[in-house]
Amino acid sequence: MTRLRREPLAEQAADALLARIRAGEWALGQKLPGETTLAPQLGVGRSTIREAIRQLAGRGVLATRQGSGVFVTALDVTEDWAQVLLRADIDAVVEARIAVEVEASALAAVRRTPAELRAIHRAAAARDAHRDDVEGHVDADMALHRAIVAAAHNPLLTELFDGFAPRSRQAMIELLRLRGTHGSDADQLVHQRIIDAIAAHDAESAAALSRSHLLTLKTSA
Repeated sequence: MTRLRREPLAEQAADALLARIRAGEWALGQKLPGETTLAPQLGVGRSTIREAIRQLAGRGVLATRQGSGVFVTALDVTEDWAQVLLRADIDAVVEARIAVEVEASALAAVRRTPAELRAIHRAAAARDAHRDDVEGHVDADMALHRAIVAAAHNPLLTELFDGFAPRSRQAMIELLRLRGTHGSDADQLVHQRIIDAIAAHDAESAAALSRSHLLTLKTSA
């Protein structure tokens, strides 16, 4: 039996409950014992257990369902997204881009409007005009891919793209500087072929071309 000895008790109780969840004592979706059971197990009052549950609910681990009880909704605390992105290496960023942009390209081929296609073409022209400096080229490239993702009409894909855009920008700059080359005619042609597939409503080709292109960016490829 775990007993808590130091202040603040609520934080300690939350840590103790989280440790038991991590150890597999309660499975995902399982209901926790009631306050009258947990409180004596931890040697604290029911109000402390309530506060500990509130803290873990705020961290996404537990959820209180009115009239039903407290349930496990995650097996660990989700790490801060910004910290995850800071540690992500180039290949991890590329793989995340593949996950988002391949599907977005396919959806854009099906859902894009004429106005969105014109925006994609404008972004491609701007990308072509920014071949001289790495940072300008990466910014123009991201603007093009952002236009494609927006044309997918999926707010979650757009949110994901925007969420790791700063880390993606940094990773692409690092990669292109490492390789010492960017903005080649072949690279521009690949992007034009993706756009052509989107314009032709060819979802399969748009996805395949996007995946093939992004895979070439992996440093381990």
